[in-house]
Order: sequence, then structure tokens, then C-alpha cells
Amino acid sequence: MSQPPVAVLGAGSWGTALAIHLARQGHRVRLWGRDPEAMAAMAEANCNTRYLPDAPFPPGLEPTADLEAALRETTCWLVGVPSQAFREMLQKLAPYRDDARVLVWATKGLEEHSGQWLHQVVAEELGFNFPCAVISGPSFAREVARGLPTALTVASTTPGVAERVAEWFHGERMRVYLSDDVLGVQLGGAFKNVLAIAAGISDGLGFGANARAALITRGLAELMRLGDAAGARRETLMGLSGLGDLVLTCTDDQSRNRRLGLALGRGESLDAALAAIGQAVEGARTARMAVSKAAELGVDMPICHQVHRVLYVGRSAIEAVGELLGRDQKPEF
Repeated sequence: MSQPPVAVLGAGSWGTALAIHLARQGHRVRLWGRDPEAMAAMAEANCNTRYLPDAPFPPGLEPTADLEAALRETTCWLVGVPSQAFREMLQKLAPYRDDARVLVWATKGLEEHSGQWLHQVVAEELGFNFPCAVISGPSFAREVARGLPTALTVASTTPGVAERVAEWFHGERMRVYLSDDVLGVQLGGAFKNVLAIAAGISDGLGFGANARAALITRGLAELMRLGDAAGARRETLMGLSGLGDLVLTCTDDQSRNRRLGLALGRGESLDAALAAIGQAVEGARTARMAVSKAAELGVDMPICHQVHRVLYVGRSAIEAVGELLGRDQKPEF
């Protein structure tokens, strides 16, 4: 008997890449996007021509703009929409929920207007006991779509769910590790984006590899302090969804967050840089929440604060660097 199909909800680069990977694993996959014309074009071209034109769809991957058809007979819902659309997506799913469904989200970030973690949004919209998991780690969509080796972490507090999700994703070119630290996996995946903007700014200013390494290391210290205060586990933040994702996004130009920082460091405006990238840059939104969470939890996060000031307070990139370097001396640990 064949396995039920998987619904991948969100047809951007990341959702498409995960759909391609799952189809390669032998799953029937329905890739849903809200734009009927775009989804029809994908079906005709047999690829996502806008985001991943060099990654043809494997057999078993069906693009659709019909949500009801996408969800029919599925037991796994994989949500890959940007964070600002996450709650709306869950509200669309709520009428279809039952005990047989499992929700997995690959969205990185927090809800901007409320500052809530995404697992809190899931609890509000689908119920506190709804089986769910978050999957995250150092992973560029283009490389996943090409079948290049990747390692991720899946976290759930519902017994057996992380193992079940890992079985869906685990394959010859993807290794999936298990965790029950849902908060820690989300925290690393969200706030590393702000630090990647900082690393991009530094490189855009021409400050070199020494400065980039220092920003990554001190940025990790900020993640650890925030994690301690919020209740995440330190080992999670030293793992794939923390340090691994931080290094990836800070050092490779496939990262939209790093590219935003590069543009700002070269003197481009925020609006011009975002327009040139043409896709969601989660770190630009998360910078506001980093400042809010730091204040709420009494945590010192100077790099994230300076990124926020460059983005939204009119601070120049060179002024922000000067303030970081001019801070009082202190022990490293």
C-alpha cells in the first residue's frame, strides 16, 4: 500500500527545495502556492522557474494552487511560508485538522507583531496538543534541490513525531538528527539571520576575514546568552540549528541576509537592497524582535542592537562598527 502524500505549503525556494527532496525519497508530494498562474507555470515547466530553474521536479511532485486538493488524504503538512504569513497559513489549515495529521514547519523567524515563537502560534491556532515539529539547520535551498549533502535537526515535544519526520527526510544525501528542544532549534534559526546581516555589513565595508570570524564568535555568544535566558539548551545552540546555521549564513553569498548586509556595507539603502534581493529577508524583520527579546529577558546583544540601528534608526554601518569596537573591555566568558 502506498504512503499518503505529503503537502508542502509554500512554493518559494525553500518549500520547493524540500518538496523536491521528499519526492526524490519516493514520497508523493503536493506543492501548494497561493498564485494559480505561478503554480500552473511550474506544472508546465516541471520546475520552479523563478527560484530554482535548474532543479527539475522528480516524478510524484504535483504543483497546485488548490489548497483543499493539496491537503486531501495527507497526514504530513510541511509549512515553508515566510514568518509573516505563518499564522494565516495555520488558519487555512485549521478546518482540516484531525488526530492523523502532523504539522512540520521549516519557517525561520518569529511572528513580528506579537513577538511569539512559532510553536506558540501553532498552539493558538491548532491547539496545544496538535502533533508538530520544527526542522532547521544549515541548508541553502539551491543545494538541497540539487541533492547535495545536507544535515538538519528536527525537534518535537510530541513522543514519536521527531522520529517520524526524520524518516520522511532522511536519505542518502540528507542526514536528520533528533531533538526535543523546540525553542532552541527555533532560536538559532531565527536570530542567526540578524548576525548574518552584521557579517555582510562587515564584509561590505571591506573589513576582512578577522572581523567576520570575530562577529560569528561573538554572535554565537549573544545566541547563547539569549538561549540561557529563554530556556533553550546550550548544546542545541552549539549544534546544526545554531552554530551550523550561523556559520553558513555568515559566510556564503547564497544567504539573502548576508547579501543584505553586503549591500548596506557598500552604502546602498535598505529599500534598494531589499528590492534587489527580491525575496523575503527574515533577518530584517527579526532584528526588531532581537532588540525586543533582549530587553524583555535582560540580555546584552550588542551586535543585534547595532544591526537594528543600521536598519531602522539611521545609524551608518561605519558608526555601528565604531560603537561595537569602542565598548568597554570585559572578560570573554
